[in-house]
Amino acid sequence: MSSPFHTGERWVQRRAGVRDKAEQLGSRAIRSFMPEQHREFFAQLPALLVAAVDGEGQPHASILWGTAGFVWSPHPVLLCVGATAQDDDPVAPWLRLDARVGLLGLEWPTRRRNRINGRILECDRQGFGIAVAQSFGNCPRYIQARSWQPIRRLPGLMLEGDGVDSEWLALVEQADTLFIASQSSDTQGGGVDISHRGGPTGFVEIGRDGRLWLPDYSGNRLFNTLGNLVREPRCGLLFIDFASGDLLQLQARAELIWPEQYAASGITAPPGAERMLALTPGRWVLRRARLPLAFSAPELSPFLPGTGV
Repeated sequence: MSSPFHTGERWVQRRAGVRDKAEQLGSRAIRSFMPEQHREFFAQLPALLVAAVDGEGQPHASILWGTAGFVWSPHPVLLCVGATAQDDDPVAPWLRLDARVGLLGLEWPTRRRNRINGRILECDRQGFGIAVAQSFGNCPRYIQARSWQPIRRLPGLMLEGDGVDSEWLALVEQADTLFIASQSSDTQGGGVDISHRGGPTGFVEIGRDGRLWLPDYSGNRLFNTLGNLVREPRCGLLFIDFASGDLLQLQARAELIWPEQYAASGITAPPGAERMLALTPGRWVLRRARLPLAFSAPELSPFLPGTGV
C-alpha cells in the first residue's frame, strides 16, 4: 500500500521520531473522498479558507464567504464553492481550471476543522468545483472558539508593500490565529494545503532579524505543512482582524528551526514550542474591512501553553 505522505512529510516525521505512528494514523485518516459528516460540515459554514499557487510557484492564502450552504458536496469526491475571490485578492487569478487548491473548513464556535486538497474541475463567475484528492480532519488544538454573525461592511482600501511594515505590524503582534498556505510538487501525495496555526495572543513575534517567529506546538504529528516547507519554503500567510474584518495576506519564506539550532539562531523558544518556524516576509496586501462577519471575543483554547492541559 502506498503512503499518503510525500517525501518532505516523511522526512519531518522521521526527524521528529514519529514516522511509524504518523503512517498508521495517516493511512486511516487521509481519504481520497469526503465522508458524509465532512460533506455536511462544509455545507453549514459561512466562510472557507483557500490556498492556491501563482504562475511563479508562490502559494497564497485567502478566505471566501457566503451564506450557509454556499459550499456543498453533490458527490463524495466533489466539493462545490458558490463564491469567487474579490478582484483585488491575490488568490483570484489562480482559482482557475485545473489549478491545485487547498481548502480548510473551520467551525469557529466548536473548533471543528476539516481539510481538502485537489484540483479545480470547473469554474465560472459564480464559483468552482473541486475534485477531491485528499480529505481529512484535524484536531481542535489551539483554535480559539468564536461565535459569529453576518455584518454589513463598507469595503475599505487595499494597501500593499514589501517586508515588515507599520501598516500591519500591530495586527500580527496581537494575533492569536493565522493560516498558512504551502505546497508540495511531489507526484505522490503532493498538493496545495492551507492549515491553521493558533497560540496565545502575540504568539507570533517579530525578531530583530525582521523575521516572524512562529512556534510549532504539539499537534496531530502528520506534519503536512512542515513537510511541504522543507521542500518548498515559499508560503502564504493570512491574518484576520476579527474586529474590523481586515485581511492581511503576506508572502513569506520559511525556515524550520529545531531545538539544537536555537543557540546558533540566537533565539529562546516560548513555552510549549517543539520547533520554531522563521518566516521572512515578502510582498503583502492588506485589504481593509473585507470579511463580512462579526466575531465575539475569543474563548481561548484549553491546550494553549500554560493552561495545564
